[in-house]
Amino acid sequence: MDKPLRTPPPYPIASVDHALRAAAILQMEGGTTVAGLAERLGVARSTAHRVLAMLVYRDFAVQDEDRLYRAGPVLELAAYSQSLVSRLRAAALPRLERVVALLDETTNLIVRTGDTVRFVASVECRQALRVGSREGMVFPAHRTTAGMLLLADLSEEELEQVFPARRGGRPGDGQPDPVRLREDLRRLRRNGFAVNRERSERGLVAVGVLVRDHDGTALAGLSVSLPSVRYDPRDLEHVVQVLRAEARTLERDLLPRG
Repeated sequence: MDKPLRTPPPYPIASVDHALRAAAILQMEGGTTVAGLAERLGVARSTAHRVLAMLVYRDFAVQDEDRLYRAGPVLELAAYSQSLVSRLRAAALPRLERVVALLDETTNLIVRTGDTVRFVASVECRQALRVGSREGMVFPAHRTTAGMLLLADLSEEELEQVFPARRGGRPGDGQPDPVRLREDLRRLRRNGFAVNRERSERGLVAVGVLVRDHDGTALAGLSVSLPSVRYDPRDLEHVVQVLRAEARTLERDLLPRG
């Protein structure tokens, strides 16, 4: 029997349809302007502008210096391999819960896409004063613990593609100083772990380690986040040991079966 033709829902929501079509255009065609999207959707420019503004707000789109809208971190994550992210998250949740049970601090699993990272899993601790779940959120990679570790695992050629060393950054453009960044990454390679003291958020400290694939490729970062008032450097060795033990267990859980 032939598959029936797809029929529209009985109560379509035009604004949702416009946003979904715009997201598909950004993902499959590279980019668009407000005028270009308005023409494609058959709507006024003001409507297209509102659609794009909402996509930017939710990280489905970004706007470059030429005012061209492109696919944002959420859409780029799809290219990362949804099956891998789904498998990572499912395998990591028991490990995150174990870290929370041992350290009583919020724990996260993070993957990198370009110069940003996304929190794909987060388990909160039970303390009254705690760092809330970051699941689904996107941050600049160079401002997070796991992001710095994942950047440190790149070759110089790969890092150059993400953060060109000769790029003329401007104050306040949100990009890291390339010389300082490379110095920090060299230190992280030696340590094998990272400590973030209020680099991403005021009042927050995070400690992280890498999770690797069976061939040594860095897949993700495993981290704990805690209020800075509760951080004691004397506990750092213990925190790193717990994270490394759970990261190794997660790596074994991810090994191909059979």
